[in-house]
Amino acid sequence: MGNLETCMRTFVTTGTDVAGEVVEVGPGETNFKTGDKVVAILSHLSGGGLAEFAVAKKSLSVARPPEVSAAEGAGLPVAGLTALQALTQSAGVKLDGSGNQKNILITAASGGVGHYAVQLAKLGKTHVTATCGARNIEFVRNLGADEVLDYKTPDGAALKSPSGKKYDAVIHCATNIPWSTFEPNLSENGKVIDITPGISAITTFVAKKLTFSKKQLVPLLLIPKGENLNYLINLVREGKLKTVIDSKHALSKAEDAWAKIIDGHATGKIFVGP
Repeated sequence: MGNLETCMRTFVTTGTDVAGEVVEVGPGETNFKTGDKVVAILSHLSGGGLAEFAVAKKSLSVARPPEVSAAEGAGLPVAGLTALQALTQSAGVKLDGSGNQKNILITAASGGVGHYAVQLAKLGKTHVTATCGARNIEFVRNLGADEVLDYKTPDGAALKSPSGKKYDAVIHCATNIPWSTFEPNLSENGKVIDITPGISAITTFVAKKLTFSKKQLVPLLLIPKGENLNYLINLVREGKLKTVIDSKHALSKAEDAWAKIIDGHATGKIFVGP
């Protein structure tokens, strides 16, 4: 009831993130009509976005204004919402800049989630330290990061802020960094928000809770909401947030896109579409 079927022939898709045109609406649906341009996040249970047609729930679909390209919109659902939820709900950053200034570390800041997180964090007037590879240092700095570390250098591997700041929160978009590396760099009540938590992260989370530690590791479970996706779309429309396109791949070459994603060194987002 109220599902949308969206045509992907002329729009960009990435995994469960899609931008498309409505070709059919479910019974009783009044918010959308055939021909509407939309951005949506799909359920894994009903199929992914690597198809000419996809079905999306109306609650997770938002209108795409003409000022926002299909690629700009399609990049937002998972990566953008993850960055938004990590910053606003887990780290407590107010994106209108009204809160107390926080010191934020963002790892893998040149990637899909990371490049959104840097931009959103700066909207909240935070001090951002970011890590990335050497080739992306200027890219991340241009996104707004105050300090950028090459993760392969000693200071980068140790996550030490060049200005000596302790982090109130870490938006952890990388992998294989132990808690022992984060802990000495955190403020008294600092927390690490892990967007891809594994077994070690869950173990650390439980241990810190049981010992009543002020420093916490917080596994992030994305809870997508249509209103949050619409909020991000409006930021793009207003020029306050941008989707950086690493590369585009034809649907017939989707395996090339996935190979690049698995390689883990994309700058921004990778897209599949015409």
